[in-house]
Amino acid sequence: MSTTSNEPKQVRSATQSSASSNASAVAKEKLQQAGQHFVAEPARDFFGVLKDYAHEKPDVAALWCFGLGLLIGWKLRG
Repeated sequence: MSTTSNEPKQVRSATQSSASSNASAVAKEKLQQAGQHFVAEPARDFFGVLKDYAHEKPDVAALWCFGLGLLIGWKLRG
């Protein structure tokens, strides 16, 4: 009698562990996709905003580029 009562528990635990490992694999895959999205998308958005700003105010964008170039060149030289 004790063997019949243990068998359903073993079957359930094997099914649960299989389901949990499958769910874990799916969760890992979704997490990796989300991580790639959140790393790539903000950079594209930031450069898109800069590009739009440069189209709207080219003189200000040119002065910023000149100033940053001057600062970086000065720091690399010294």
